[in-house]
Amino acid sequence: MQSGVEAKKNGNVRRGLRLSDILVTVLVSLVLGVVYHFWGSVYSLFKPLFFEADEMLYGMWFAAAPLAFLLIRKPGVALIAELAAAHVEVLFGSGWGLNLLLYGIIQGLGAELVFAAFRYRKHAAWTVALAGAASAIGSMVMDFYLAYTDNYVWWMFVAKYSMRVASGALIAGLLMFALAKALERTGVTSLLRPASAKDYEALDDPRHV
Repeated sequence: MQSGVEAKKNGNVRRGLRLSDILVTVLVSLVLGVVYHFWGSVYSLFKPLFFEADEMLYGMWFAAAPLAFLLIRKPGVALIAELAAAHVEVLFGSGWGLNLLLYGIIQGLGAELVFAAFRYRKHAAWTVALAGAASAIGSMVMDFYLAYTDNYVWWMFVAKYSMRVASGALIAGLLMFALAKALERTGVTSLLRPASAKDYEALDDPRHV
């Protein structure tokens, strides 16, 4: 039997995306894409409360990338998930049109870059919160590029996007982390992730023979 180290060297510990990984990512995105579509109704309830109060719920639109990554834990998953979820919104007839796909790319890329910075090995709550915040910053860049912020004075801009970044960290980050942990307790996630070097080492352990 190959040792865990030999298995890793021979490429048995796979990091690339398999077809099953992509299918699971798309499935997660389909579910969250539907949530995204109907989230606008919840979002609009907060708007009348006080200035930009709806921004406190904005983080839900970044949720696909962190959740999909926590389930699959492979490069590219966060970007694919957010873009796929944006496609679902477009298919539902979102008024944002093709701009929504641009948001999906930038927001997914924001989360992807955070996970990449840690070589896709960090799955802690703070890492996922940082990814959610990075998606929020990506959406801010798109807002700025599309001139949606031209009428804001500086304090309005700071207030609006501070709430959005916080919402990204809390909802897309910590809430999705909690959801992924709940799924882990059911044993579902063990079926989605590839065997690691530690798994192979455990098989080689004579105590397990």
